Amino acid sequence: MAKQPATFGAVAGFQEGYEFLNRLELSASGVHRPTRAGIGARSGLGAESIVLAEGYEDDVDLGHVILYTGQGGRSSTSGQQVADQTLTGANLELARNCTTGLPVRVVRRIQQAGGHFFYRYDGLYRTTAYWQETGKSGFSIWRFKLERMPLTEGAPNSAADI
Repeated sequence: MAKQPATFGAVAGFQEGYEFLNRLELSASGVHRPTRAGIGARSGLGAESIVLAEGYEDDVDLGHVILYTGQGGRSSTSGQQVADQTLTGANLELARNCTTGLPVRVVRRIQQAGGHFFYRYDGLYRTTAYWQETGKSGFSIWRFKLERMPLTEGAPNSAADI
C-alpha cells in the first residue's frame, strides 16, 4: 500500500466537532493516521496532528491553548514517565511546525460515563513555542505550546504545497 501524502491543515470532509468511535476510524479518516502514537508526523516535513488522550501527566489543556508533552520515555505498563525524552522523531517534527508555521490538527479523547470514550476533531492549532524542562516525575520532557487558529485559516495543504 502506498503511503498517503502528508496533509497539513484541514482534511476534506471532516469539520471541527466530528466524532470518531475509535482510533481505527480516526486513522482511516486521515485526520490522525497513527493508531497508537499521539503525534502524527512525517519525517523531514513536520507534524500533521496530535491526540490529547490524558496519557502524559504534564499535559495542560486550556482549550484554546495546549501545553503538550512530547512522546517517549513512558512505561508501557504503568503509563508513568520513566526516562528522558529526546528532540528526535515525532518530537522533532512537532518542533519543526514552530519554525515552518504549518498547522497541527488536534483531536481530543472524550471520556463518557461508564468508562466509554470517543475521539473528537477539535480544529487547527499552531505550534508557537517548544522547550525542554523537567516534568512532574523528574525526567526531562519536551513541551510544545499550541494555540488555536481562527476557523477561517488552514485550508487543506499537501506536502507538495510546501
